[in-house]
Amino acid sequence: MARKRSPRKTTAASEPTVAPRRAGRGAQPGQASQASQASQASQASQASQASQSRKKKPQQPLITVRHMARRDINRVWDFLKISFREVNAETVEYQRPRSKLRFEEVYEEEGIEQLLFEVEGDIVAYAECSYEVIGSDNWINPRYFEKRDMRPLFVDELAVHPEMHGRGVGSFVLEQLHHLARVHGLNHLVLEVAENNERALDWYKKRSFKKLDAAIFMACAVVTEPELLPPRELPPAREAPPPDEPNESEPSGE
Repeated sequence: MARKRSPRKTTAASEPTVAPRRAGRGAQPGQASQASQASQASQASQASQASQSRKKKPQQPLITVRHMARRDINRVWDFLKISFREVNAETVEYQRPRSKLRFEEVYEEEGIEQLLFEVEGDIVAYAECSYEVIGSDNWINPRYFEKRDMRPLFVDELAVHPEMHGRGVGSFVLEQLHHLARVHGLNHLVLEVAENNERALDWYKKRSFKKLDAAIFMACAVVTEPELLPPRELPPAREAPPPDEPNESEPSGE
């Protein structure tokens, strides 16, 4: 903000010779100079305020992260159903826990981090991760990572509300997971994503994720047939069996 200059003091010796003032011609030269300086200072002040106003952006809501609590189970379960509804309609495996009961069991298990990301009290993202292979329904082979000197943070779930796509929420979640890995001395993030979830695959690839192996679900078509043969017409009864067909009521003999 420009400082307003104080008018210079002039002495009688330095004052210019003033011509007689004519009616209707305005103020004297000394007064005009002071008015001009005041006008310039005012304009500079207004310009500075306008510049600061343009630079100041409106305050945006904050994304906060916290650990999930027991009271959040129902809200998070409903959130996951909304987040994965579209993907689950097109994938072989559910991209979330199979049931609410299983989700409640996960909350009770040790070694699992469940993080909630909220904006003004509303859930906008959820992340679930573990520091080692745990759980009775886990198919991960720990020796795969041991042979490659990989110490992974296993990301079991990462969900962003559909209305929050493209607003940096997912990047903030991923940054939090990277932070957790560094704090615990882990050097990789490992997660599973559906092969046909192209949007998620592109998103992860842009963030330096690479495919670990070629394990994907495969299928081939089989021409189906009914298990039981169709009805068949019964031949008419015969008076005597033909010579080459034994009578089932008598032993054939040898």
